[in-house]
Amino acid sequence: MKIIHLSYPHEMKAQEQGPLSMAIGFFDGVHRGHQKVIGTAIDKAQAGGMKSAVMTFDPHPSLVLGGRKEEVFYITPLGQKMEILQEMGVDICYIVRFTSEFAKLSPEHFIEHFIDGLGIKEVVAGFDFSFGYKGGGDMALMESYGSGRYNVTTVGKIEEANEKISSTRIRHLLKDGLVEPVHHLLGRPYRISGTVVNGDKRGRTIGFPTANVEPELGTFVPKRGVYAVRIEVQGAYFDGVCNVGYKPTFNNPDVKNLVIEVHILDFDKSIYGEKVVVEWHKRIRDEQKFSGIDELKAQIGQDKDTAKQYFEV
Repeated sequence: MKIIHLSYPHEMKAQEQGPLSMAIGFFDGVHRGHQKVIGTAIDKAQAGGMKSAVMTFDPHPSLVLGGRKEEVFYITPLGQKMEILQEMGVDICYIVRFTSEFAKLSPEHFIEHFIDGLGIKEVVAGFDFSFGYKGGGDMALMESYGSGRYNVTTVGKIEEANEKISSTRIRHLLKDGLVEPVHHLLGRPYRISGTVVNGDKRGRTIGFPTANVEPELGTFVPKRGVYAVRIEVQGAYFDGVCNVGYKPTFNNPDVKNLVIEVHILDFDKSIYGEKVVVEWHKRIRDEQKFSGIDELKAQIGQDKDTAKQYFEV
């Protein structure tokens, strides 16, 4: 997949990439609703002998404009989003730099620069996609300005349990640690990437060595607790139990240093410094403080059994 970074104004010529069928949206999470939009653009490209494209934006508009009450975090950081789009078979991805100047573009100027200016022949977006200054443009306006220069396809609402599949819905679930419904809405497990770093090695002393994962900057970590996870190490996946929290049995309650520790099942290898991916499959329990080492070890043993049973199904 070819990745092209754009800002406003850009100097690309319409003929540089050839006729394109393009999906437009922020697409954080690339969830099942997003996949429908992007898949439609790919289908239109194949039917019309065109290349498929996606236009997305960076950073999130709320980080530039403000005004949102709820915390906004990325479900899929930009690098992970690019990997997913490539796996889907997208030919070209335009990453448009979202700046205060870009946000001032009128809907008409947005179309002039980023639709006509790039030679887009098929525009695909969700029913609620808006563009231009203060979101003044919608898909009806996009179509009315086409005038035969490009076609417009609007993808309707994709629902699950009578509720729209949305990035906001998924963020709320992650904050509550509900990774199983997130898996269903994404169509894949929630994933975070990170590096295995040195920890206090306390798990090793009680018979449960762990990989201490330092997540990539900007990654959202699900709610504190214990999870059944899979972890990718050196291209292979292993089952594991992950604890997200502050290790209350050992730590000073005044020290707030969130850690992600993965006990990898049936694994005995030094992986310090390795890049890993953690897949979140099931929330097992809340984090809790134990009266002593023996009680902690017994509970970790139960957590291992729970994870094994989950992955054996």
